[in-house]
Amino acid sequence: MFERIREDFAAHQRDPWRQGVWALVVYRFGQWRYRVRPALLRRPLSLVYKILKIGAQITTGIDLPCETRVGRRLVIEHFGGIIVSGDTVIGDDVTLRHGVTLGLRRTGIPGAPVIGNGVDVGAGAKILGPVRIGDGAVIGANAVVLCDVPAGALAVGVPARIKLRREVLRAAA
Repeated sequence: MFERIREDFAAHQRDPWRQGVWALVVYRFGQWRYRVRPALLRRPLSLVYKILKIGAQITTGIDLPCETRVGRRLVIEHFGGIIVSGDTVIGDDVTLRHGVTLGLRRTGIPGAPVIGNGVDVGAGAKILGPVRIGDGAVIGANAVVLCDVPAGALAVGVPARIKLRREVLRAAA
């Protein structure tokens, strides 16, 4: 737990005032408490986690349940409006900005996003349903992603259109 917290802290430029650090510390604690045996010791830790989670949600505007699978060095860039479903899987070195939603497309229908390594998610982006975001992909600000995004691609618009890296490089030239 402490090694992961140190990595998260370093990924946030060792700034204790970044709210992403607070949310991730509570998340890592929530994950750690599942490993505590016996259950009699785990119950008070679960109560502490629930109190910390609500406090972190109120102060940071970030809902990151401990059921989510989060890789190493997740960076939550900005305060507020970040909602992550408990079924979501987030890879290593991912960046999330404010207003991001990672979740189910409809209630009662299973399937949450799987985010690859090194993905950059822009402000206000929504990634909904059982979609896979490939390694190194970029999700543009306010994009609504409802389909898979290949590795290294760019997704922009509502609904998101996928632009492969060659198209992105050609457009920049």
